[in-house]
Amino acid sequence: MESKTSLYLVPTPIGNLGDITLRALEVLKSVDLILAEDTRTSGFLMKHYSIDKPLRSFHNFNEHKTVDPLIERMKQGETFALVSDAGTPGISDPGFLLSRAAVQAGLKIECLPGATAFVPALVKSGLPSDRFVFEGFLPVKKGRQTLLKFLAEEERTMIFYESPYRLVKTLEQLAEYFGAARQASVSRELTKKFEETVNGTLVEVADHFKQKEVKGEIVLIVAGKGRQKINTEEDD
Repeated sequence: MESKTSLYLVPTPIGNLGDITLRALEVLKSVDLILAEDTRTSGFLMKHYSIDKPLRSFHNFNEHKTVDPLIERMKQGETFALVSDAGTPGISDPGFLLSRAAVQAGLKIECLPGATAFVPALVKSGLPSDRFVFEGFLPVKKGRQTLLKFLAEEERTMIFYESPYRLVKTLEQLAEYFGAARQASVSRELTKKFEETVNGTLVEVADHFKQKEVKGEIVLIVAGKGRQKINTEEDD
């Protein structure tokens, strides 16, 4: 007999609440407990869809302390759903430690397909999407220059997440290490009212965002070395 699922990893909308899947709603209504990166953010989503399940905080600052007790509860038969503030848990969000512990304990995990910010940003960038590497957030200080030197030789399209407060500085540093003519695309506020995507060279994109106050969640796509051409049907 197939074992019962103990942990569901449930993607939530990155902006537009209508982007949640029917299956995600079914799972969230069926579990014993929902683990949320921020209970206030997730609480708004649950209220919108009339989901009346207990919410418990599960974030980077308490993840290490809470994993073992949660695993024990799952062993006793409880079923949990893990959600982040937006997108798929574990992608630059809490979730890895709990997933690993569940696997090691022999518990069944299911990850539902759904929203994640970097996929639409990559696909709409016009840059090659057949081969890419996800780098998440660059180190703020230690190891940043070393990593940039290493990535300057990367031939695959690169995907980064960035804070709106550091976006211009990051674009300028990438231009310094990768070359000013390297093609890039910045998408922010994906699926929201003020969604914006800006394409051009690293310098051109940096100049654009220098002229305005940058807000929202940022996805930065950068062409790999030697792969400056925009996608066409001939690339497929």
